[in-house]
Amino acid sequence: MIYTDEFFMKEALKQARKAESIGEVPIGAVIVKDNKIIARAYNKREKIQSADAHAEMLAIRKACRSVGNWRLSGCTLYVTLEPCPMCAGAMINARIDRIVYGAPNPQSGACGTRLHLPEMNLLNHTPEICGGILQQDCAKLMNDFFKAVRKKKQKQ
Repeated sequence: MIYTDEFFMKEALKQARKAESIGEVPIGAVIVKDNKIIARAYNKREKIQSADAHAEMLAIRKACRSVGNWRLSGCTLYVTLEPCPMCAGAMINARIDRIVYGAPNPQSGACGTRLHLPEMNLLNHTPEICGGILQQDCAKLMNDFFKAVRKKKQKQ
């Protein structure tokens, strides 16, 4: 069976909801190779107090362990929010073939919104970029999370 980008983005959304359930910014990621999910992760920056504990970075580490190699050729990374420069750089360095994201990231998106790191031809690998998959669902999750955070701060 061949799965669609929407199917795998729904799996990334499940991961994002896990992040939300522990008070993290709700971003989730999955990495797919040969039509199978080889890694799943969600944001854990607050939980483990690490600036690099983004969903994408954690998923890349898991995927590398899964395939036994730092090169993730033949893989697609699905993430609910457009990757930041750190994550986009890691995806390029890991040789991920395709980056698929849900909602654009107007603050720090590095796959087309603020800058387009993969197309800058500065590195030796250029992954394909596909944005806007289940964009409304991904954006709603983020917007609802930050509305709740602001409401909580107002009550304090």
